[in-house]
Amino acid sequence: ASRIVLAYGLNANTMGVSFERAASEEKTATPGWYNNNAFSEFAKRDGLKEKTIVGDAFLESSKENIIKEAKEFFGGKIDILIYSLATGIRKDEKENITYRSTLKPVGQKYKGIGVDFMKEELINVEIDPATEEDIKATVKVMGGDDWRLWIEDLIKADMLSENALTIAYSYIGPEITKAIYRDGTIGKAKDDLENTALELDKLMQEKLKGHAYVSVAKAVVTRASAVIPAMPLYISILFKIMKDKGIHEGCIEQMYRQFNEKLFSGKGAILDEKHRLRLDDWELRDDVQKEVLESWNKVKDNETLKANADLNQFRDEYLHLHGFGFNDINYDADVQI
Repeated sequence: ASRIVLAYGLNANTMGVSFERAASEEKTATPGWYNNNAFSEFAKRDGLKEKTIVGDAFLESSKENIIKEAKEFFGGKIDILIYSLATGIRKDEKENITYRSTLKPVGQKYKGIGVDFMKEELINVEIDPATEEDIKATVKVMGGDDWRLWIEDLIKADMLSENALTIAYSYIGPEITKAIYRDGTIGKAKDDLENTALELDKLMQEKLKGHAYVSVAKAVVTRASAVIPAMPLYISILFKIMKDKGIHEGCIEQMYRQFNEKLFSGKGAILDEKHRLRLDDWELRDDVQKEVLESWNKVKDNETLKANADLNQFRDEYLHLHGFGFNDINYDADVQI
């Protein structure tokens, strides 16, 4: 979504880096591979300069090769770097250790309700608390360490322009999801990411008169949010209420508002007291959260679930992420993969 908005909204030349898998004789490609190819096709059609690289962005060898490719592609320096890696595994080459992130509460066992959004059924969820190793590994994978390495390498290679920006994405969420999300292992990683942003901001001001920001997004349907207990139910309730109020946004709408209103409005970057861009401001409005909590408390069984949550939209968006659920496609037909 960031790439689409920058390309089509600001006519930017864009380079995307992601670790996707192409199709084989046995399997279709990963969803992101098709997204990348679709973007490339539209960009070429519309006269936009773009390049997509498949690679493991955590590896130092990848960083070196990508920076070389970027020098050739841009013919100059990078104005905006978006750091948004969604993965559960990271190999640290210096330590020769592979870290795996976990989704666990910290300090005590998590007990709560969730939802099987495919079956539209309530489920009870219990998750044991994280160990110190779980926390360390999750911070290593999803925190700010690799973002820092990227910025340091790009500065060393003289590849960031004066006044350059770098942005990483985070999420805070409401009290309902706090125990499993912001107070859990993922929250520890997000804390590290936000602390890294403050350190990188100082570095970029010193070297480039630039800035580093964490942008706190509104809740959206992703492959990750679909497996976080309580999130599918919360999002299904939230979307229903925000649509009723006319303030619902998808990923592209959020990114447009970020660049148009929060960064490039002519008023300077609009930040909160912790130096963060806030795109969750509409989600966390008092009136929205009051109604979310009221609907959440009404969910007692499968009937009240359907009455208070928009599970259809969550399910449809999740299926669409993977290329399914479109009425104009015959999924029973044989295809060449």
